[in-house]
Amino acid sequence: MINVTKTYLPPFEEYAAVLRDSYESGWITNNGKLLQQLEQELKNYLGVKHLFICTNGTVTLQIALKALEVTGEVITTPFSYVATVDAVLWEQCTPVFVDIEADTFCMDPDKMEEKISSRTQAILPTHVYGLPCNTDRIGEIARKHGIPVIYDAAHAFGANWKGASLLSYGEVASCSFHATKLFHMVEGGCLITNDDAIARKIYLYRQFGHVYDDYFSMGINGKNSEFHAAMGICVLKKIPDIIQARKERVDKYEQELDRSRVRSLHFPEELEPNYSYYPVLFKDEETMSRVRKALEAEKIFTRRYFHPALNTLPFIDYQSCPIAESVAATVLCLPLYFDLAMEDIQRIAAIINKNA
Repeated sequence: MINVTKTYLPPFEEYAAVLRDSYESGWITNNGKLLQQLEQELKNYLGVKHLFICTNGTVTLQIALKALEVTGEVITTPFSYVATVDAVLWEQCTPVFVDIEADTFCMDPDKMEEKISSRTQAILPTHVYGLPCNTDRIGEIARKHGIPVIYDAAHAFGANWKGASLLSYGEVASCSFHATKLFHMVEGGCLITNDDAIARKIYLYRQFGHVYDDYFSMGINGKNSEFHAAMGICVLKKIPDIIQARKERVDKYEQELDRSRVRSLHFPEELEPNYSYYPVLFKDEETMSRVRKALEAEKIFTRRYFHPALNTLPFIDYQSCPIAESVAATVLCLPLYFDLAMEDIQRIAAIINKNA
């Protein structure tokens, strides 16, 4: 069986050695030594000023919205994981969808400005598959209207854009460290900002709004544990090797797939990719379904990532986004992980070429 992804796990002995001191001391949560170490290592790796590890990559979006005091409309993308819009709804805000660009699958800034109104309080785009949004144009429009940008950068870890981490853009960036991600802590996520005032709010909101017996604000429990931090410390050491291994497998797909039958990602010139996913688009939904069934018959499992388009969810008032709806209907993410066998990629590509 070949799954769409596979979690990298370090040797157990290595993980246990990192965790040992925390385990023996009994300090296993509440901003422990390993979590502090991992936050610093991540700041160094990413080149960012403030980084706060949280329990997952959904609560990070919720905290970001709260820290920016967003209560009204949030301009966002219809092509992302459901957590993006769930966080908006959970904070009792109103999502306003802007269709995506056909080549990057990211929010189209040319269509964004017309959706801004007096009720708009934030812009929440997603760097889809680790491809960068048009950060220059989005930032220009946001500054013109005085609206903060929160990037959902769940896929962006390890990707560099115009010489800086893709996680360094926007007032706040939110990342997921779930086990399916390139860098993971089993469960986790982080918030990144270069703004000191926003950082102070995030710091407090993550831990119930207090420091020991001094209370400053409301808050929730967004803290993560030493068990998760130990995993992150182990995995971070391997990130260059993991990215290189994934690049080699993406290159293999590119060699083997019939380009007349499928369309894959195009990496912009100023992007250093992280190769976090390998999506392909088919000419129509019928072809996509036929290929998916043919792969499943060989116990090869893909994912319709993302499907459906978020603007079509049954609990949301429909807003037309034809490009996102078309991409959501025809995209498949193919298996991609650090030790996927090259001969399996050949087999996957042959099945696709035959059935597409």
